[in-house]
Amino acid sequence: MRKTAGFSGIDLLMAAAGICLLAAIIVPTTTRLRENARVSQCRANLAKITAAMVLYSEDNQKTLPLLPKTSANGVWWWYKEQVKHFAGLQGKSSPNDKLFACPSDRGFDEPVPFYQSQKSDYGSYCFNGVNLPGVPNIAGRQIPSIVDPGRTLLVMEWSAHAPLSWHKSKTGKSNLPFYDNAESMTSFVDGHVDLIKIYYDGLNAAYTRDPIAGYRYKYSGD
Repeated sequence: MRKTAGFSGIDLLMAAAGICLLAAIIVPTTTRLRENARVSQCRANLAKITAAMVLYSEDNQKTLPLLPKTSANGVWWWYKEQVKHFAGLQGKSSPNDKLFACPSDRGFDEPVPFYQSQKSDYGSYCFNGVNLPGVPNIAGRQIPSIVDPGRTLLVMEWSAHAPLSWHKSKTGKSNLPFYDNAESMTSFVDGHVDLIKIYYDGLNAAYTRDPIAGYRYKYSGD
């Protein structure tokens, strides 16, 4: 008589171990590929926004956005209203403005991403125009007056202001604490876009001062 073929307990354990091993390989790879796609999308968004900023400046005596002092809004978010039609966007801003949405945006003080918030004019990207007293910025500057356009920030993910990272986070989904060398996608006055490390002195938000030597960017145009 033939013995009936079947799985033994050891066979089942080996099969389960094989499945677990495959999952351990596939899941991180899939996650990494997904995030790489988000980084690529974010880079493409910033390239188009940067081109729109250049077109805006060309149409305004080579001058970058600046809101009146009487404005209730900050130009670092609301520059979007001045430049968006140069990127093909018309009408009232909304969460449907995908060009201004970083797919990894996780917001900060609201339970929604910046691109879903009216407070940030439905955008993930800030203009280097925080024109508060003592804060370096290029709001209202003429592009030819900027000394080092290849190092001077133009537009960036909000996370660069902290700094945090939406793409290579060391804090998971948490927005605290801020930390040195957090990587954010940024664009520069000369038009190039890059994922760069942002300096943090452990006390002051990154946007409040230029970094120490060794970093590839600055906020001031001088």
